[in-house]
Amino acid sequence: MSGTQRVIVLGGGVIGVTTAYYLALSGHEVTVVDRQPAVALETSFANAGEVSPGYAAPWASPDVPRKAPKWLLMEHAPLILRPKLDAAMVRWLLQMARNCTSARYAQNKARMVRLAEYSRDHLMSLRDATGIAYDQRTQGTLQVFRTQAQLDAVAKDVEVLQAGGVAFEVLDRAGCIAAEPGLAHAHATFVGGLRLPNDETGDCFKFTTELAKRAQAVGVTFLFSTRVQGLDRVGRQVVRVRTSRGDLQADAYVVALGSYSPCLVRPLGLRLPVYPVKGYSITAPVVAPDRAPESTLLDESYKIAITRLGDRIRVGGMAEISGFDHALDPRRRRTLECSLGSLFPGAGDTGEASFWAGLRPMTPDGTPVVGSTPIENLFLNTGHGTLGWTMACGSGRVLDAIISGLIPEIDASDLGLSRYDPGAR
Repeated sequence: MSGTQRVIVLGGGVIGVTTAYYLALSGHEVTVVDRQPAVALETSFANAGEVSPGYAAPWASPDVPRKAPKWLLMEHAPLILRPKLDAAMVRWLLQMARNCTSARYAQNKARMVRLAEYSRDHLMSLRDATGIAYDQRTQGTLQVFRTQAQLDAVAKDVEVLQAGGVAFEVLDRAGCIAAEPGLAHAHATFVGGLRLPNDETGDCFKFTTELAKRAQAVGVTFLFSTRVQGLDRVGRQVVRVRTSRGDLQADAYVVALGSYSPCLVRPLGLRLPVYPVKGYSITAPVVAPDRAPESTLLDESYKIAITRLGDRIRVGGMAEISGFDHALDPRRRRTLECSLGSLFPGAGDTGEASFWAGLRPMTPDGTPVVGSTPIENLFLNTGHGTLGWTMACGSGRVLDAIISGLIPEIDASDLGLSRYDPGAR
């Protein structure tokens, strides 16, 4: 497809809004449809706040089959599984298990880092061009290892970082404290860390809200409080989207509905392997700046990120596989508070913290699905899992190029639906 087109983007999270913005800059007439009254009120609302290309890695790794039983039994478990009579859950788990090999981990991580690095570069360009502000910091990310075994296991990630030309530092305990002085007060034992100095942090909700304003300024229309009810197809074309406001028509349609994307495209004959994995966060006011993190710290033991957002600390993480369950489990809050309290004791007022959960749209191999489909005017931008904020600008740029009939600036041949279904190429 090429030339100026009418494009409907379904979904007003960070992925949908960045896609709409880049499409509008390319001259397309863009409408964003979302069921919420404003942008970024679901998964993009209170995520961990890290823009960490070097840490982009699939959950499916060779050590997951060995570690998962232990994780499930931990008091502060990074992985929670609530089995259901759900064929989609079973199918997704089996697909994920097939990706838990060394070869597939290396392949999946390499393409995730490729997209994430590209995305970070365009986030920087967008910030320079627009002056957009979102409590951003550019002071790197530190992954902290509580055990020597964790530190020793970082070798496989370092190989991928070296191959991708990503700057990194392997630090001992003293080096970690030099990078994050608040760790000097830590109650927890830790032996070292992996620091990526080029990573960034920021408030995804603030970013998306501010970018939506700039998108409107370049012509994007937002239809809020509008439920997407279905897509109608004639032959190899989508001819309309049915909504609670009536039918809408365009030349091209982009599905950026996160975990809800598979439900929309399944009646069209597309099997999209995206499943919701719930994550939790708390956001606490800073009460002791000298004890608070400077940027983002990743607690490897609990799979939790602790991020400084202005005068707040965001603590987010965990992976709960429980379907489309939005309930707030108080046990998960205690895990977040435990991680923060052990590494940055007294830094934030957890008694005043807000508590949130969101459904991350995960693929079995960790890489999002970005690109075209066998339906000529239907495109996908979903499945970013925990990395929607990290990959948003890059994914939006890639999809804009595809819809505009251009060759993307990075290799996007392995980002589409065709890697799961060769017939979808």
